[in-house]
Amino acid sequence: MELPRNPTRAVNVGSVIIGDSNPFAVQSMCATRTQDIDATVIQTNDLHQAGASIVRIAVDNRKDAAALEKIRDQTEANLSIDLQEHYRMAELVAPLVQKIRYNPGHLYHHERKKPWQDKVRYLIDIAGKNDCAIRVGVNAGSVDPAIKDLFPADDSISPMLVSADEHCEFLDNIGFTRYVVSLKDSDPDKVIEVNQRFAVMRPDIPLHLGVTEAGLPPDGIIKTRIAFEQLISQGIGDTIRVSLTLPNARKAEEISAGNEILADIASGRVRSVVTFDRTHLNIISCPSCSRVENEAFIDLAEDVKKMTEYAINYPFTIAVMGCRVNGPGETDDADLGLWCGPRAVTLKKGSQTLGRYSYDEILGQLKAQLDELIALHSG
Repeated sequence: MELPRNPTRAVNVGSVIIGDSNPFAVQSMCATRTQDIDATVIQTNDLHQAGASIVRIAVDNRKDAAALEKIRDQTEANLSIDLQEHYRMAELVAPLVQKIRYNPGHLYHHERKKPWQDKVRYLIDIAGKNDCAIRVGVNAGSVDPAIKDLFPADDSISPMLVSADEHCEFLDNIGFTRYVVSLKDSDPDKVIEVNQRFAVMRPDIPLHLGVTEAGLPPDGIIKTRIAFEQLISQGIGDTIRVSLTLPNARKAEEISAGNEILADIASGRVRSVVTFDRTHLNIISCPSCSRVENEAFIDLAEDVKKMTEYAINYPFTIAVMGCRVNGPGETDDADLGLWCGPRAVTLKKGSQTLGRYSYDEILGQLKAQLDELIALHSG
């Protein structure tokens, strides 16, 4: 059957057109370290051959940018660059890529006295000169504090909408419309609501859909499917990413999972329930990417899932995060959080830091805290 589509405008990203009823673009992100040129080239080409319309690569410093130049020479994939806090890297990498992704919530990290509008104007100037599209990537765990503080702590959706809307308005006002927007959360129900509300506000803007930190398969695929089925069946969405915690050799499974979900929706094979089951244990973990500071993070996420099986019937959330970019903020909303560094793991209870432990010690410490939560819950 023909999928309904919102009348979004067309955004060119290299050889791909996003929006305007064009076929869904399925994306992924390299999990290799960008400076490991050979490994990143192999993974980029693996994703490209698996059907990735766009492959995202992280650039955090000048060495990453220099590596990207060599990677570009060895792949035909459409590349998107992920800048996070380091927005000034744009002028080094824009000539090498087709798309620049920036997170409004990370722009305040550098040059804090400079208005965000000046930083975005700089990015847009670079993008325009280098024939690049833009993604305004808003994440629930990293909304600009100045906006977040305007709303109650239990309202994570309104700050995301305000952030996205003000950036879209600014881009429109300076005459740049070659952009897409993403609004991501680890909770599929919130992903559904925030994208539904944004699609009403700005039906003209192409949407990049994704459930961030969906976690390990198959649970991560199920969470993503819940959101995609509800949104895409309503005509919302133009490009997708399935964010899974996977070892490098299996990264292309994100593409096959995304294509399978799209095919099922198009064929009417909708499997999900309307809401996410909040009565059971929920483990979220970020997709493996080049910012993971210790690859033991992926094995740890698997071990956490196995170790906590005895607590499946309790309504707790455990977050396992692999880097400094997502670690601090994304674990704050979890009942228990693990922020995995190069040599140690920070254990958190909500926003409270409980301690730092070795990778060998952390499972025992996590279990002790989980047992305390279970005891309190059971009364």
